Amino acid sequence: MQPPKNGNLSETPLLEFVLEGFEGGPQTQALLFALFLALYVVAVLGNLTMIVVITLDAHLHSPMYFFLKNLSFLDLCYSSIIAPKALANFLSSSKVITFKGCATQFFFFSMMGTTEAFLLAVMAYDRFMAICSPLLYPITMYPSVCACLVLGSYCGGCFNSILQTSFTFSLPFCSSNHINHFFCDVVPLLQLTCANTAINKLVMFGLCGLIIVGTTLMVLISYGYITLTILRMHSGGGRHKLFSTCGSHMTAVSLFYGTVFVMYAQPGAVQSMEQGKVVSVFYTLVIPMLNPLIYSLRNKDVKDALRRLIQKHIAT
Repeated sequence: MQPPKNGNLSETPLLEFVLEGFEGGPQTQALLFALFLALYVVAVLGNLTMIVVITLDAHLHSPMYFFLKNLSFLDLCYSSIIAPKALANFLSSSKVITFKGCATQFFFFSMMGTTEAFLLAVMAYDRFMAICSPLLYPITMYPSVCACLVLGSYCGGCFNSILQTSFTFSLPFCSSNHINHFFCDVVPLLQLTCANTAINKLVMFGLCGLIIVGTTLMVLISYGYITLTILRMHSGGGRHKLFSTCGSHMTAVSLFYGTVFVMYAQPGAVQSMEQGKVVSVFYTLVIPMLNPLIYSLRNKDVKDALRRLIQKHIAT
């Protein structure tokens, strides 16, 4: 839909947006297409491999790997919500997305991202119970409890997404229908409305800040107790193994929370969309690609399980 000549979209119902994406000519777009495709393929293959290996190998049927499998599933969905449309737009001149398609993309993107924040906190709690209270661990982290924790993470993500989506897409978009981004995100959408967005920004910063600060505190407290417990251990080998396992999770947590905080949980985030696009590439594609590598390359159990699966496949 082309904007009316007076530049006001409020006179007609808004049916579609235009995702402007990144600036540049055909060569730049082709280069970006190749980069996005490479990141997306590696993310899909890596996360699918983690899901398959954890599902098929009985040695990995424990709470830690149950949560890790769910993290891989979230990363797979997270990148798949964004990448296919972005890849299509790199090769298209119109770059159009319908109003309903934009709202749907925004809803699932917000839900998956928030769910991942909660799940990373749950994974920290799981490690806290396993290391600091090993005798209570089999009872505390019973399979039904683990399932409830994952379900609770999804419920929290869904609740935040419903609020964010309803607040954002109830606004009148009248300045333009061109989104200065490669997907439907809250910050560039707020720039298109002619209404007062103070409440929307307050809700966004409040909810995102509460979620990020709350889950980060849970992670820090859990790993504070874990660190003290590990330092009290007399076995150097056991201490190294635990630090290695927890180090993978802390790396994933730092990458995810750091980039999300830069983008959503501080007021200066709305001022620089070009920088925001680069940050968005990092947490929508780079982190989902890195997480399987972080957990597999630094985890002996996963590497052994992958080796057993390959040997079994070759033998058959």
